[in-house]
Amino acid sequence: MSEKNTLLFIYGTLKRGATNHAVIADQNYLGEARTVPGYRLYIVADYPGLIKDRNDQRGVLGELWSVSSESLRRLDAFEGIPEKLYRRASIPLSAPHESTEVQTYFYLRNTRGRRPIISGLWPSSGQLIP
Repeated sequence: MSEKNTLLFIYGTLKRGATNHAVIADQNYLGEARTVPGYRLYIVADYPGLIKDRNDQRGVLGELWSVSSESLRRLDAFEGIPEKLYRRASIPLSAPHESTEVQTYFYLRNTRGRRPIISGLWPSSGQLIP
């Protein structure tokens, strides 16, 4: 019996070409994806945090990956789930993935005073244009 992979939406330093891509590089990249409106990225440090934001009209751009349960455990630790920095939960994506069950990492800390990324895109270089 084969294990069931989890579909994971990533939007920051894990993306292809980004600083922490090696953590997920051995998994299956499925393509680019966007959340439905209502989600926003904030600059947390040298990485972004995704939160729900009912005022957002664009959504967040990222990548869709199929990851094994072993990789998911590794990613949960990397994303700071035990420290309550992030939590992994379902997120709705725009077409053509609107009927797909997908999870992502939501930032759990306060974003007050942090700069939002209005475009919804964290560049793989990590260099944001002001």
